[in-house]
Amino acid sequence: MSDTALAAVRAPVEHGFAHLKNWRVLRKVRTDPKWATALVRAMLVLTNREVSR
Repeated sequence: MSDTALAAVRAPVEHGFAHLKNWRVLRKVRTDPKWATALVRAMLVLTNREVSR
C-alpha cells in the first residue's frame, strides 16, 4: 500500500480519535469496558446525526 493510500485510510480514524478526546465525559469513565463501548457508540450515533442535519 502506498503512503498516499495509507494516509487516506488513516485520516478518518485519526479524526475520530481526535473527536473522542474532546468528549469530557470519557475522561471520567471508570467502568466496565462493554458499557464504555456502548456509551461511545451511542455518542457517535448522536454526533453523526447532528452533523448530518
